[in-house]
Amino acid sequence: MINCELFSHFQRHQAVSKCWRKVDGKWCIKDVVFTDDWNEDEYSELIDCLINTIIKGGVVFGAFINGALKGFSSVEPVLFGKNKEYLDLSSIHVSEDMRGKGIGNKLFRLSKEWAQKYGAKKLYISAHSSVESQLFYRAMGCVEALEYNQSHVEKEPYDCQLECLL
Repeated sequence: MINCELFSHFQRHQAVSKCWRKVDGKWCIKDVVFTDDWNEDEYSELIDCLINTIIKGGVVFGAFINGALKGFSSVEPVLFGKNKEYLDLSSIHVSEDMRGKGIGNKLFRLSKEWAQKYGAKKLYISAHSSVESQLFYRAMGCVEALEYNQSHVEKEPYDCQLECLL
């Protein structure tokens, strides 16, 4: 069951000091300092989104260590783009205490396999622009999206819009 208790051992915390930004059409690294950490309202919104993903026919994967959620990803079920070739990787997060242990890699692979099975040619990711997050996505084979999803751009203007060929 997806509820607040599920996230009781999940640490979203991420200290950010450098981010990728597009300036005059070119990507560069900028000093951007902030801390990403979800509050109770953001967890409630996340829970609603994950439940909605499942209700609509998408998928949510979870990674558990000793019964505690330590990572999750979700893929939306609706193909989009001018050629209807993208499925949206709507979330992928690993608890701070478990990063660098292969959980994100496994979740990304499962998400790609599911997306391909459900007709996608590419996985679309509106990705956090921190240098660390972008290193992960590049290691997974992601590149800048050829076609931007405008709703993502409007919702998160500082995200990097990526795709991964399946």
